[in-house]
Amino acid sequence: MPEFVKSDPSMWEAVYADPSVPLDRALVRQIINDQRRPSRRWLYPIARILSRLIVALVSIVKRVLPFRWMPLSTMDFLCVWFLRHFVSPDAVDLLIRHFVVETNLVNFIVRNTAIDMEPVTLRPETLAGLGDHAVVEHDVNVYDLLIALDDVPLTRPETLDFAQLDIPPLDAERGRRRFLRLDIQTALCFMNIPFSMALTVEEYRRAVHSIRFDDSFLEILALVTDDDTFRHWKNAGMSLWMDSNVDVPRMVYRHALVCEYAHAQLVKLAGGAYPRQTAADFD
Repeated sequence: MPEFVKSDPSMWEAVYADPSVPLDRALVRQIINDQRRPSRRWLYPIARILSRLIVALVSIVKRVLPFRWMPLSTMDFLCVWFLRHFVSPDAVDLLIRHFVVETNLVNFIVRNTAIDMEPVTLRPETLAGLGDHAVVEHDVNVYDLLIALDDVPLTRPETLDFAQLDIPPLDAERGRRRFLRLDIQTALCFMNIPFSMALTVEEYRRAVHSIRFDDSFLEILALVTDDDTFRHWKNAGMSLWMDSNVDVPRMVYRHALVCEYAHAQLVKLAGGAYPRQTAADFD
């Protein structure tokens, strides 16, 4: 009688092969490579707890000393410096890409509704482009869009405008020597600390709460495109749920994935198929 052999499948291979993931295979590989970094396994659990403790302490002290502890320009400098020297190029590439993807989503809604708002211009192509208050502008664009949509009917236009869904070539400074090559989630934990210090209590609360609008964006996209697919990625993140005491790096990471899924669906609607094979460089 033949011996029964159990299958020993790879989790990563299954994730990569999952046909329900709408993302380009090169992007999926990039995300998987980032998740498999040693820092994600060994350092992230510690950084996650440490980051939450420090940010909570900063929040408490800031209620007693409610002023800006550092200029936004200093926060930008520290974050860009940190990304240049301690974060893997793949993770940096994913971070720059997120700013472009979210801007593309915002502008798609602007172009396909009767909104009184110009398309936003935050589409950094380099690591240096993440400076100049890009993080704050990225959040403010979400609020400006939602406020401008007040009383605007959300229905599919006769012809959808799919302009500017491209991702330009991104420069993550792959040739630069780095002391460490952290994954993106660990990097977000460390970057959240100067972010909480530079912003006022209300600014930080506003920035954190902007992530809760993911479901709102998905619903808006579903209505404008008349496509229920966007609703499949909702996470019951109701915008009326006011709570800033959350795991911000974890929420930001999921937010980035939701944006990627929504963007891929728009690309599919524009071209008839999901993008599947795009050339890419890896660390």
